[in-house]
Amino acid sequence: MSHDQLATLPVHQLSRLIVQREISPVELVDSCLQNIARREPRLQAFVAVHAGAARLAAQAAESAIRVGHSVGPLHGIPIALKDLIEIEGQVFTGGSEAFKDRQATRSATLARRLVSQGVIVLGKTHTVEFAMGGWGTNTRRGTPWNPWDMSVQRTPGGSSNGSAVAVAGRLVPWAVGTDTGGSIRMPASWCGITGLKTTIGRISGYGIQPLSPTLDTPGPMARCVEDVALLYAAMQGQDPLDPLTAGLSYVDPMPALQRGIRGLRLARMPDSERGYASAEVLEAYDASLQVLESLGAEIVTLALPFRFEDVAAFNMRIMAAESYALYHALIDDPAAPLDPDVRPRIAAGKDISARAYLEAMQQRSVMKQQFALAMQGIDALLTPSTMTTALPLSEVDQTKAPAHYTRFGNYLDLCGLSLPNGVDAQGLPTSLQIVCRGQHEDLALRIGWAYEQATDWNARLPAGLG
Repeated sequence: MSHDQLATLPVHQLSRLIVQREISPVELVDSCLQNIARREPRLQAFVAVHAGAARLAAQAAESAIRVGHSVGPLHGIPIALKDLIEIEGQVFTGGSEAFKDRQATRSATLARRLVSQGVIVLGKTHTVEFAMGGWGTNTRRGTPWNPWDMSVQRTPGGSSNGSAVAVAGRLVPWAVGTDTGGSIRMPASWCGITGLKTTIGRISGYGIQPLSPTLDTPGPMARCVEDVALLYAAMQGQDPLDPLTAGLSYVDPMPALQRGIRGLRLARMPDSERGYASAEVLEAYDASLQVLESLGAEIVTLALPFRFEDVAAFNMRIMAAESYALYHALIDDPAAPLDPDVRPRIAAGKDISARAYLEAMQQRSVMKQQFALAMQGIDALLTPSTMTTALPLSEVDQTKAPAHYTRFGNYLDLCGLSLPNGVDAQGLPTSLQIVCRGQHEDLALRIGWAYEQATDWNARLPAGLG
């Protein structure tokens, strides 16, 4: 099998081929490294590629599997981790030039869990500085190139820009990102892949550089729903090092994944929210509703008790206040080598009073209850993931955020799955967001899998990668 053929296969197929010994972990890792050598100079998805360590791990995996010592179905599968996730002894910048030489002194729980299941960490991917930005730009450390347009540099989405580009560019079969206001779902949308924003506590945040501890959640990014479900299953679980995981029982999404959606009640977004999306995004969204209805779901109209932009404002207030508390020493230092677009976003937290911050936290509880009442008898809310397809960087207004359809999910501690649902006239991907109640990731994945099986959008590849 050629390197390009291997690079297009989803993880669940790669896993089966390794188990059946039709391919080896060494072949798979070598394939990824060859694609990185060929495409990374243009795509710039990675902060660091751990080629030597990955090859050694692949050789060890191949030897173990050959003698019957496989540790599970993910043994030998390579992955990329966002550069907020610590791996002991490795450089860990958090997207900031100020931390360019910082080395991790511990390993994140999710990294240790993946390694214990035989997953091979191929390298660390770029992020927006401190993860504070939805466009995906980083003026000092570099902005990854969205592979869907190799002639014009477009928004890759942020803050998990490198992870999305690495997956979309066929450099690695899947990756891990983080989401505080849409930082998994927006890159997934603009890069034509699938990403899951998890509920707080589902996946341990220990060893992950924070932006807003109230809102931060790590999650999987891959080329299809089944792979996202596999990675979510591999990462989740209680962790004594993260109190937010306490008391949550493990939920395996795989048994219900292919159950279908007949009889489910899925809500379209209110008409008042449609005006924020472009015509082509709305066309793809409406077509998605028709597909889901044809699969047996009932599509209903939801009367939301608030506007998405009002929720987004509260979400941003918490993000700014908490991120300023974390990074004020750098933000207030004019000599610190910070991204000029990120500094003012975090600096805004300086002017948020304790009263205003507490009001946002209190209103969060109120809005959670309001949303729960509105969603009674409804299994999921469907929206676009982003308002437009990927924009040329020259058209980006850094004073505005592209997170209209995503921030409410973080503020209300919901889970949300973004997956491809079309292309615009320029061939750029559009995306559907499936939002479910907190702790119901398995249901969001089930709906997403049913939609994906009825369409072929996730199988579309960016042209011109070479």
